[in-house]
Amino acid sequence: MRALPFPCIRPVPEHAAEVAALPYDVFDRGEAAEYVEGRPLSFLNIDRPETQFPADQDMYAPEVYARGAELLHERLKDGTFVEDRNLAYYIYRLAWEGHVQAGIVCVCAVDEFESGVIKRHELTREDKERDRIEHIEALGCQTGPIFLTYRDQPVLDMIVGAATTSTPLYDFADESGVRQTVWEVVRHDAVNALRAMLGTIPCAYIADGHHRAASAVKVARRMREEARAAGTYTGKEPFNYVLSVLFPASQLTILPYNRVVSDRNGLDAYELLEVLSGAGFGIVEAEGPVEPREHGVFGMYTDCTWYELRADDPNPRVYAAENASSGINAEMGSTEDDEHRSGESSQDDGGASNPANSLDCSILQNCILSPIFGIKDPRTDPRISFVGGIRGTEELERKAGAEGVAFTMRATSIDQLLAVADAGEVMPPKSTWFEPKLRSGLFIHRIAK
Repeated sequence: MRALPFPCIRPVPEHAAEVAALPYDVFDRGEAAEYVEGRPLSFLNIDRPETQFPADQDMYAPEVYARGAELLHERLKDGTFVEDRNLAYYIYRLAWEGHVQAGIVCVCAVDEFESGVIKRHELTREDKERDRIEHIEALGCQTGPIFLTYRDQPVLDMIVGAATTSTPLYDFADESGVRQTVWEVVRHDAVNALRAMLGTIPCAYIADGHHRAASAVKVARRMREEARAAGTYTGKEPFNYVLSVLFPASQLTILPYNRVVSDRNGLDAYELLEVLSGAGFGIVEAEGPVEPREHGVFGMYTDCTWYELRADDPNPRVYAAENASSGINAEMGSTEDDEHRSGESSQDDGGASNPANSLDCSILQNCILSPIFGIKDPRTDPRISFVGGIRGTEELERKAGAEGVAFTMRATSIDQLLAVADAGEVMPPKSTWFEPKLRSGLFIHRIAK
């Protein structure tokens, strides 16, 4: 892999805690606007610049993205951020509730996102890509690192460990109680050691940030075309690289990503139980919330009652290819034709070659949400919402209300994620919720002046 050190725009240490913010897509519009109130230095002001406008402002208007660029310029001018010209790696460690993960902040080659050296497991939507494309182009920067993982390399772990024995650049606890610690690796021999070992990694995987990655790749393609047309292209331009953080797979924690459907699709609670039973699910009324730990077991909350659902066949053989919709874009070198061909081949062999079939989120989608609730495309259907496991079952009950249905399931494992990506397949949307979340604003990669 080509994973290189880079000159980083970053907050000065005394403002790092104020700047660091959860990723832009964790918030809806109202939550983002509420969050930035009283937090003028929070990077969310730049990441979600519509927060600087009235609530009826078109959040995708050019002036909104321009405001984000203005804010970044202001933070550089007033000294909140510094543009460090050193070619450096950064070690980014997050510690939360006894869990520790340490990653390498770097820039990875666009070519390797396109060629499949860096593998994906989700499809993207063009409208969501467009938002980040406009943001990158307005700022001339990539502001949200792509969360990558790789199969563990013990020697690389030793180098990272050695780098963390020095004095950190940043060290603070965020409002969620996550300890955020960052070391800058700038010494020549340490940089060379990291670069050499990163070059031995055969492939990496996008854990989180598919839309950011696809957007960065598309911006790079456009800028390459422009540079070639002008006769100035060298291949060494910053836009040929994507801001990334690489974590060893064994250190990652994935929580369940649960579902809430706003109605019962015309069924009352009793009729829903009858249909589920007829579909091959064993049903037991539970005394309280159900948080499954077994494959093929689901919790369901409706009409103020929790149930445990157990699939008779926890490994359905046929993948529901109709879940792929025309609004979904298979990015970074793949096409929608590739997706359809993949779906056809999976059905020809009974789906056995597709490891995505056996995911609990796939079973829920293919055996319950699609046939019983009529949710064919969970990416676009307004009746479904997604709740990360960290938010707890009370949030599920609240969102389900009197007429809705909430579902809990076992979390997707990191091994399942790697297997799906290695097979060139994709998961249903919102299959993984990584915790703790990487903070935005600590590392910015300038790709254009």
